[in-house]
Amino acid sequence: MKTVTVYTTLFCPYCTAAKSLLTKKGVPFEEIDATGNPDLRQDIMERSGQHTVPQIFIGEQSVGGFSELNELEMCGELDELLAD
Repeated sequence: MKTVTVYTTLFCPYCTAAKSLLTKKGVPFEEIDATGNPDLRQDIMERSGQHTVPQIFIGEQSVGGFSELNELEMCGELDELLAD
């Protein structure tokens, strides 16, 4: 299974939803809290092209935020992305 990284901030309902979806699937992930860290937020922007959270990476591939992650799950494509 590929490494999953989730960039989050405090009090973000979409971050909570993304972590919940991954947890329910049994997918281990690294959470990186970007709250109050403008340098980290800039890094997220450079890696993903997005400034919102959560930003989710499977391996080195940006999959977007919760909506995109959920769409991948609903279409049955998430498991394919997670596979090595």
